[in-house]
Formats: sequence, structure tokens, C-alpha cells
Amino acid sequence: MLSPDRLDRFARHIVLPELGGAGQVALARAHVVLVGCGGIGSPALQYLAAAGVGQLTLIDDDRVEESNLQRQTIFSTADIGRLKAEAAADWVARFDPALEVDALVGRVGSDLAAARVPQGATLVLDGCDNFATRLAVSDACVAAGVPLTSAAVGRFQGQVANFAGHLPDQACYRCFVGDAFDAEDCDTCAADGVLGALVGMVGAFAAMAAIRVIVAGHAALGDPQWGRLHLFDGLAPSLRTIRIAKDAACRGCSAA
Repeated sequence: MLSPDRLDRFARHIVLPELGGAGQVALARAHVVLVGCGGIGSPALQYLAAAGVGQLTLIDDDRVEESNLQRQTIFSTADIGRLKAEAAADWVARFDPALEVDALVGRVGSDLAAARVPQGATLVLDGCDNFATRLAVSDACVAAGVPLTSAAVGRFQGQVANFAGHLPDQACYRCFVGDAFDAEDCDTCAADGVLGALVGMVGAFAAMAAIRVIVAGHAALGDPQWGRLHLFDGLAPSLRTIRIAKDAACRGCSAA
């Protein structure tokens, strides 16, 4: 149960009938693995921590650069040169010492994904910047039976979806993109640019999508919306949603 000081901290959540005390307890008991502490991971982490997610595992192999500060809001000038996972974990510790946070420095490749996605995790939120990692994370989530919140941005576009490829009737991220790969000439923020405020929107929306999964079965808010891909157009602006069907031939989840 929540202690009196935690009840006070999350009072604005608890008074929401769609969330309530049961939903807040579910958040406190949740373990979220965050892959990527950059543009998407930064605002997503802020709102997951603010929501009271009790255990956070942060995975990133990059260091903070000055060009990151335009959109990666948990870092400051003093963090330049630091490992992002460690700087992000320090931010969580300052923000809410009651949360359990672990920093894992390293890249999630196909050979490491399974080890970094524990079966006991409640959810993985993937905000990384390349297909190879996204697909490795997706496959690991299917194998571990862990839901995945996937988020991505490019220039003025963003996308967020919840996947449950470990369930027999639900698609995984690989069903959506196919057997894509991370080529050397793939699009990058450095080459193409990205609007910082849009990254913040996508990261916050990803946190909201993750919260839906976490509180499912505990609160009315808990509709995971599996396989519904939300597409943002920051120029219009507009938001549309499409349904991702399970691919019967998908090598990531066809046997799940």
C-alpha cells in the first residue's frame, strides 16, 4: 500500500476515477525497462518517474553532447560528456529518491537483448534511434512475454504504439516494419534535423501509452490499445491511428 507521503505526492492521480488508488499502486509496483535515454527517452522518463513507476532500468551506451540539449530535457550543460544512462539515473534519484533505478551502459544488440529484457519486467519502452535495436528489443520482448511500447521520431513526424507480440492474436513491432535493418546511410537527427518540442510530445505520449499497459486490469484507464499505431504530423498538425495486423509469417512472433 502507499504510505501517507506517497498518497500526498500522487493525490492528483488518485482522485481520478479512471486511475484511482488501485492504478497508482500498480504504477508503484511496475518495473519499466527504458531503452534509450535520448530525445524520446528523456521526456518519457520524466513522466514515468513523475507517475510513480517504482522500478526503472535505463539502457543507453551514448554520452551527452551539447547538441542533445535542444530536446533531451533531463540533461544540462554540466552533463556534457557523461554517460546518458548514468546521468539519467542521477536525475531520477534527485527527482524521487523512493524510486528504484538502475543504469545499464551498453547497446542492445541481438546478442544482448534477451539478457537486458527480464521476464519479470512489466513493460519495455523503446525510444532508440535505429531499426536493428528496435527489432532486437521487439524479439526479446516476445521471447520474454513482456509488452513493448515503441516510439520513434523523424523531422516533424512521430509514431507511438503498444505491442504484445507474445500474445497469439497480437502483432509485434516486426510485423509492422518487416525484417528491416540498420544501414550505415539510415536517416539521422544530425543529418535531417528534428523539432525538439515534437520529440517531447512523442515521449510524453509514449509514457501515457506505457501507463495504459501498466494499469490494465487495475483501472478504467488501462486499455493497452495493442497494435494501434498513432502517427503524428507536427507540420499539419494532425494525429491519425492505424491498426497493425499480426503477420502470420513474422519470424519474431509467428510462433508466439
